Amino acid sequence: MVEKTFTITSNDGVHARPATVLVQNAGKYEADINLHYKEKAVNLKSIMGIMSLGIPAGAEVKITAEGSDEQEAIDHLTTTMQNEGLGE
Repeated sequence: MVEKTFTITSNDGVHARPATVLVQNAGKYEADINLHYKEKAVNLKSIMGIMSLGIPAGAEVKITAEGSDEQEAIDHLTTTMQNEGLGE
């Protein structure tokens, strides 16, 4: 399993548009990918799961991936977070 922690830099937090982009990108991989915030973890391939967390600006989140393409998934999602201005 690989993981990476991000600080949400978007003033709007994780809202629908960037969450949709994350879900679409996570869906490209076979690995089980989860988004962790506070004490909760949701499947990053589920838009409803992500939106249910209500992640605000400045929050610290962790993305974990486990499976055959886990490192590739984390690398791509890291780039997606940065390109979307969502986190670093």
